[in-house]
Amino acid sequence: MTTKKIVLITGANKGIGLATATALAEDGHTVLLGARDPERGRTAAAGLTDQGMDARFVHLDVTDPATITSAAELIEADHGRLDVLVNNAAITRDRLRPPSEVPVAAVREVYETNVFGVIAVTNAMLSLLRRSESGYIGNVSSGLGTFAFLSDPAEVLTQYATLLGYNSSKAALNAITLIYADALRDSGIRVNALSPGFCATDLNGHAGVLTATEGGVHIARQISAPETGVFLNENGGTYPW
Repeated sequence: MTTKKIVLITGANKGIGLATATALAEDGHTVLLGARDPERGRTAAAGLTDQGMDARFVHLDVTDPATITSAAELIEADHGRLDVLVNNAAITRDRLRPPSEVPVAAVREVYETNVFGVIAVTNAMLSLLRRSESGYIGNVSSGLGTFAFLSDPAEVLTQYATLLGYNSSKAALNAITLIYADALRDSGIRVNALSPGFCATDLNGHAGVLTATEGGVHIARQISAPETGVFLNENGGTYPW
């Protein structure tokens, strides 16, 4: 991206979300750090502004319609548009338990954030994205949710193949990505699934092979991709669905 963009990132107070915000702010873009915890969100944003970057905390809990509406109203009042939405917020409740031992309530909680939260935020931000000269929606996904992986898991990741809530929620997110990409194709808004790679974060007990910083750099690079309706690979190219 060569022109300054207005970018909203959900779940941006730590991990890959904050790393993505940092990478984009370093490139000169205006970054809005969506976070459900105001104290953590303000602290994260202050860490960037103290370095001279254009960043701001936006109170946004993807499971709370009131904060989603307020965030959209704030962005409209302050910027009049949104160029990039990165749906990054995600949780897991599987803890490497077999699927038969994962309570339905836990799976439902995962879907509230990883699936329904993405739909709610996307729909709330669409009118702002339509005002952009080149709107972009990036859904941070995982190769663990691809049917290519689930039907034939790589040996090194076999222990993660049965994560009922997380993997199925990312499979749903991939489908959502394709549906929105098709629906918005004529509007010029591109929609892709993004992969940060297997990063060490709180989500996986810091078991990943990449740092969150590396993952954020990958995501920041992918939002300039010209394609729409694809799952972008952190190493270049695309993943099979």
